[in-house]
Amino acid sequence: MKKEIIFRNQVTVPVLGQGTWNMGENAFKKVEELKVLQKGIELGMTAIDTAEIYGEGRSEILVGEAIKGLREKVFLISKIAPSHASHRGTRIACENSLKRLKTDYLDLYLLHWKSRIPINETICALQELQKEGKIKQWGVSNMDTADMEEIYALPEGNNCGANEVLYNLTRRGIEYDLLPWCQKNHLPLIAYSPIEQGRLLNHSGLKAIADKHSATPSQIALAWICRHPDVLAIPQTSSLEHLEENFKSLSIRLTEEDLTELDRYFPAPTQKKRLEMI
Repeated sequence: MKKEIIFRNQVTVPVLGQGTWNMGENAFKKVEELKVLQKGIELGMTAIDTAEIYGEGRSEILVGEAIKGLREKVFLISKIAPSHASHRGTRIACENSLKRLKTDYLDLYLLHWKSRIPINETICALQELQKEGKIKQWGVSNMDTADMEEIYALPEGNNCGANEVLYNLTRRGIEYDLLPWCQKNHLPLIAYSPIEQGRLLNHSGLKAIADKHSATPSQIALAWICRHPDVLAIPQTSSLEHLEENFKSLSIRLTEEDLTELDRYFPAPTQKKRLEMI
């Protein structure tokens, strides 16, 4: 896996990582989920994204077990719930996440979505955590262009390390202004639900392009996202078979004809749309 993105602190990360939403919630799936996460790390999908609200912390516990003995190979991302985003709450939430993950630092710590608490208060706590070495970088999630401009206007706001948003072939609204804004400001985007939780897989046009490449629709959807500079895709899977399928998407090179066809099936936005979330 050669294609990488570069974060603000010059850390490089492969463009295909692993999401963990809905993982860690079923004890009967634990062994398989651990195998998937560890195999993903072995393949080079070293960015692992979790959050304190995923399974009320059970996802973080699972990830902590999966990365035992592998911590230095992993780019570990977690998120603060907006209800915890006060100065004190952010610090407590971080400490609790570190305990569940059994690590003494996070590579990237994100505010999960907008909070009623003033963002400058949250940023103040995040800056402190960064100076203390408990997080290497901080960032945000589910923030639109106006939100990012507000953050960048604050003292130290331009230290923001990433924005994690919903992005896939059927959710292209960010291309109108948010994606160009992030590219202009050299801010990496993290794309969650890059195959729309599997709902893309039965699209006939996507299947036709996949057949041309002897690939699957999900591989085409991932290849489409991973062609973007500065975008990290984090598909979630609890299946070793699907993990291998995701990994092999990195070898697919879409042609201009493919991209034109995809634009026809999944049109790019022609006007501003409200940022979508799931």
